[in-house]
Amino acid sequence: MPYEPMPFELHTERLALRLWEESDAAGYRLLVGERGEAMPTLEEATEEIRGARESAPGRGIHLLTLRRHDEGDFLGYCGLVIGRSNLDEPELAYELLQGAHGNGYATEAATAVVAAARETGRSRLWSTVRTWNTPSFRVLDKLGFRRDHSTADEKGEIVWSVLELR
Repeated sequence: MPYEPMPFELHTERLALRLWEESDAAGYRLLVGERGEAMPTLEEATEEIRGARESAPGRGIHLLTLRRHDEGDFLGYCGLVIGRSNLDEPELAYELLQGAHGNGYATEAATAVVAAARETGRSRLWSTVRTWNTPSFRVLDKLGFRRDHSTADEKGEIVWSVLELR
């Protein structure tokens, strides 16, 4: 692999970011439900987490769950994915439970993930955000991403933002 692997655990002032555990399935189900999608069964969510854990070492990038240090509560996830991009220039992805919005957790977690991405030796990250998602654009702006171009799919317009890491 031409890149160093991303750590399976990161820490910030308020957050612990860790590789998914099967016990995170309930939190994952809530995230999916808050999106307005059909909530997976606990068994389906656990199986999805199991698959993600097993494939993470081979890819060298992954999503990490977010938990507050003091409370230990599940807040969502943040990490690097192939998504609409590729392994050389992965996407920064994050999603938090609605109750965790507005506290700076996404920015804090994403800052740690961007720093970890830089340490892997990559030179560029992407993020794709739907035009209606103003809070995500604010996070990306704080991180130094710049809007690059737009594409569309069956759900509407997608804005591609890029961050040069070198």
